[in-house]
Formats: sequence, C-alpha cells, structure tokens
Amino acid sequence: MNFVDTADAYGEDGGSEQIVGAALKGRRDDVVLATKVHFPMGEGPNRGGNSRRWITKEVEESLRRLRTDWIDLYQVHRPDPTTDIEETLAVLSDLVRQGKIRAFGCSMFPVEQIVEAHHVAERRGLQRFRTEQPPYSLLARWIETSVLPACQRYGMGVLTFGPLASGFLSGRFRKDRPIDLTTGRAALTPSRFDPTVPENVAKFEAVEQLAALAEDIGCSLPELAVAFPTTHPSVTSVITGPRTMEQLDTLLKGASLTLDDATLDRIDEIVPPGTNLYQEHGPLIPAAVTDPDRRRRPISDRAAGS
Repeated sequence: MNFVDTADAYGEDGGSEQIVGAALKGRRDDVVLATKVHFPMGEGPNRGGNSRRWITKEVEESLRRLRTDWIDLYQVHRPDPTTDIEETLAVLSDLVRQGKIRAFGCSMFPVEQIVEAHHVAERRGLQRFRTEQPPYSLLARWIETSVLPACQRYGMGVLTFGPLASGFLSGRFRKDRPIDLTTGRAALTPSRFDPTVPENVAKFEAVEQLAALAEDIGCSLPELAVAFPTTHPSVTSVITGPRTMEQLDTLLKGASLTLDDATLDRIDEIVPPGTNLYQEHGPLIPAAVTDPDRRRRPISDRAAGS
C-alpha cells in the first residue's frame, strides 16, 4: 500500500490531514498523497465550494496541515452548481503549473458533468480531471451504467470507496439478529440499518445470500466485498478505512482474492449489474432533482401559455 486518501473536511479543522501529515514525516516520497477540497471549512459563503478564490486559499491550508510542498492528487470533493466548471479547471491547472499539485480529479461527479469537464478542458486548453472517486460495492452498482464506462473511455483512474457499503457488508448486520442502532455507523444513519424499515428488507436478503456465497468460496463477507470492485476493468484502486489492525488484515486478504466468472455470475443474480439496493450518497442524485427550485418555474410563470 502506498496510496493515502484524505480530505480537508475530514475531522474538525482539517484533523485528518493533520494526522496524515504527522504520520508521513520522513517518508513523504514513499507515498502517493491525495486530498480533497469543496466542503465548507467555516462560516460564510467564501469558505467552501469550487471557486478560484476558495481553492487558491484552501490548497495552502491543506499543504500546511499535510506538512508537504506538494499534493500528488487534488480532488474536487463534489460538484458545485454555483461555479462554472471552467473556473475550477483553470485554477487547478494553475496549481499544477505552480508545482503545488501533480494532478487533479473529481469525486462523486455524475457522468454528464465528467463529460462536460473534459469538453471544456479540451476547448479551453486546460488540464483535465485525471481521476474520479465514486462509491462502489456489492450493494451499490449504479456507476456501472455510465460513470465507469465514461472514465474508461477518457482514460481516467477510478478510486472507488465504500466497498463495505457503510458497514452493511462487514458481517455485523445480519437478518434476524439484534442490531444496536445507538453505536457506530448505525447511530449515524439508523434508518439505513433498521430491519423494520421496508426499504431495508432487500438489503438484508442480499447480505444473507452474499454471506452464503462467501462461505461457499472459502472467504469472509468483507473479503468478498473488497475483492468485488477490483474485478471491474475501470477500477484502479479500492479505498478502505479500517479502524483496527484486525480489520486491515481482513481487507488486505480481500484485495488479493481472485473471483472467478462463476462467482461473479452468482453476484449478478443477487444484485443485478448497474443497480443499487440503497442510495450510497445523496449527491449522486443531481441537484436538478433534489432542489425543488431547479425544477419548478416561479409561481407567476406557471399559468398555461404564459
């Protein structure tokens, strides 16, 4: 392992970047270091987003917290509907020329915005997104429909995250077993793990079938979950977030596990390609859908023929 991914928004006041910076002291050259920018880092409209003003300022803060002179991969954490993509690409291109970052990518961008960004970069003579970081797991396969094919076509690296589906594939949450909704990830989003919620029934059923499949091929459910994303030809790397050495050892076993076609066919039967059994993260749904003001005319303009 030589790739470390973090973000300015992880932890209070960039706490994750500070920890990573301290850990990499004396061995910076041995690591490919990635971080992200977008989410608010304080009060006020100028302390977040994808504008030139904010990225120019925040990259300096990330460099300070990471105790480094350069960032190998600087990622735009989410799309920003208030900033023209040309402005974002322009400032990131400038940072590459200045040597503060080596390359830049995006995270959680829908396919149409990935394509638009490449078109703008080519038309304006700017550098382009080199990577995309989307969620991808046995239970969330939506990106197979368009995001992964687009990244493959444009030669982008794909750094998937969430192989354990927010813990649903860790083996802790099983059908007909008591689930403590007051601790861990279940406490953060109890509705996602509550077996009494009708929408969760399909997830629990799939987990049982996937656990049985893992047992049949002689591995654990987490090992199967980590091995699955690496089988897609578009996936470059799978980001994991273990909290203990025991978890790390288990995930590394999954990284070296080879799944044959028969196993992948059985997975496809349980969770069909290109489908989600749950919505991994809200931003995958475009703002044009989630924001009522973007799909409703002003009330004064709604009369027929106006």
